[in-house]
Amino acid sequence: MTALLWPYSTPGIPDDLFERLPGIPLTKREVRLLMLSYLRMEASSVLWDVGAGTGTISVELGLLCPEGKIVAVERDEEVAALIRRNCDRFGVVNVKVLEGSAPECLESIDDRPDRVCIEGGRQVREILKAAWSFLPHRGRVVATASNLENLYALSATLAELQARNIEVVQSALNRLEKRGVYQTFAAVDPIFILSGEKL
Repeated sequence: MTALLWPYSTPGIPDDLFERLPGIPLTKREVRLLMLSYLRMEASSVLWDVGAGTGTISVELGLLCPEGKIVAVERDEEVAALIRRNCDRFGVVNVKVLEGSAPECLESIDDRPDRVCIEGGRQVREILKAAWSFLPHRGRVVATASNLENLYALSATLAELQARNIEVVQSALNRLEKRGVYQTFAAVDPIFILSGEKL
């Protein structure tokens, strides 16, 4: 099935190829590409994808880094099952789905990360601090914020943790859409992407 759905060795799987559930966020393809570039994965990297949602990041990296290990953390049982189904759709076998609430469940993960992806959430400060404690020297974290409160919490926490090489970008994307007989550009919700490295 992998070859039928996404037979390419590059990232950027179209959003509509993923199975979705109403109300469950999906990281849009263009934002996903930015996040993947900031994660700077290596062939055998271990990634924790915290708040994995639909599982788009986990699936993309599972395909790009087949020797790596990805742990997709999701607290909701139904959403965790969705991630597993999306992994099956693309033939991804190196993603382990952990059902649990972060940051409390992070302690139970056997494979320690060298990359962490935090996709929103209510406790971003606590999740970032907890995940940071497991990262090795030169480990990287990439986090997203869709509101100013999370942007402030993440940037202040990265500063508190003395992260180096901090980068912050805001996506500003428009997609061509057909509306009736016309084609028009529609804005994709802007997302802040923050990244940093552990000393």
